[in-house]
Amino acid sequence: MTTPSTDPTQPIDGARLLDDVAAAIARYVILPSPSAAVAVVLWIAATHAVKAWNCAPRLVIRAPERRCGKSRLLDMVEALCHRPLMTVNASPSAVYRSIGMAPSDPPTLLIDEADTIFGPKAGENEDLRGLLNAGHQRGRPALRYDAGTKSVEKIQTFAMAALAGIGAMPDTIEDRAAVIRMRRRAPGEQVAPYRVRRDGPELDELRQLLNQWLAPQVTELTKAAPDMPLEDRAADTWEPMIAVADLAGGDWPRAARKAAVALTSDRDAGDEGSTPTRLLADCRTAFQDADALPTAILLERLRSDPEAPWATIGKAGLTAMRMGNLLREFEIHSDTIRFPTGQAKGYYRSDFTDAWNRYCPEPKPSGGEAVSAVPAVTPQVSPGTAYPTGTAQGVPGTQASSTLTSQNEAGTAGTPWALRAVSDDSTSGAA
Repeated sequence: MTTPSTDPTQPIDGARLLDDVAAAIARYVILPSPSAAVAVVLWIAATHAVKAWNCAPRLVIRAPERRCGKSRLLDMVEALCHRPLMTVNASPSAVYRSIGMAPSDPPTLLIDEADTIFGPKAGENEDLRGLLNAGHQRGRPALRYDAGTKSVEKIQTFAMAALAGIGAMPDTIEDRAAVIRMRRRAPGEQVAPYRVRRDGPELDELRQLLNQWLAPQVTELTKAAPDMPLEDRAADTWEPMIAVADLAGGDWPRAARKAAVALTSDRDAGDEGSTPTRLLADCRTAFQDADALPTAILLERLRSDPEAPWATIGKAGLTAMRMGNLLREFEIHSDTIRFPTGQAKGYYRSDFTDAWNRYCPEPKPSGGEAVSAVPAVTPQVSPGTAYPTGTAQGVPGTQASSTLTSQNEAGTAGTPWALRAVSDDSTSGAA
């Protein structure tokens, strides 16, 4: 590696400097993919222009087990980033004060063993967790009452932060982060041992060059509005890194956008989402091609999936009441429905369509054509038509009330009826 000159009178080639930073990291750490390497380099560089950003992206370095290189990568970040503040067990007040001492030029928070902050015994760390969430966006101070002065004090929280730990971080952290999934080195993969006193000066020279290159560009970077391949919070997170890549030029703008899409897709693919969202997606699978399903059949299909959590939620698995409460957040409610085999409580597929499209849309095919989240099907719950027990529309005999008409009066199983015609106060059928 040839380190560029530190002569302040000479212009710095940003693309070449980023290449050198990538090469230096690769000597000591094997990253899981080229996209991960690009993200780490750009995140480190972005810390040197923190004054320019509206959002301070997090860098999450996670691994499934020990000895995967996550702490060594955090060592690289510490050696190369702007004003590193490494901590394993700092008090929240100390971290708050460290940011508040220079809010216009905050330190870069580096937290090793971060899994201990968010584990089952981490209740005392809620303040630090709140700081990490609030500090992602500029202008979100913490408020503390000072009894001595009888006044409310505003404590700044905005700062870049990198966290390393075993296992996933909370959704609120990873949703604001570039996530690097480290893995143990395979046989034949070799790295150089890192020694701070021996190897630190070379990395420190690169750190100084990054600052020398980016600090004078803060005004320009503040105005930057890069073309983003992502939307919403993912775009907020990646904008500083892509802005730095655009400033550097060369191959970095294209590599940055490719990394942003790749790492965000990997994160989303490995994220089952919240319990309500997971339930939404699994209901789509359970419905198959049915227009309506009894609650009992829907629950049976959900609980029968061996890779889903629904059989183990509670003592008896997911219940009708629990499912109803989860779906109610999406404005989806059960109804009393007249199925061909009888009347029962159930759900209409059409009531899920809007929530499916908003919260768990099906991916687009490679050709770019949108795939309908809910394919059009021939109506399968129609007046006067009987279906055998065991089909998508069938209701077990123990749940059917075949002697009730649509007016909730005694009659025959074949009495004509209309969708949603059954009164809400009917108590027949499965709950």
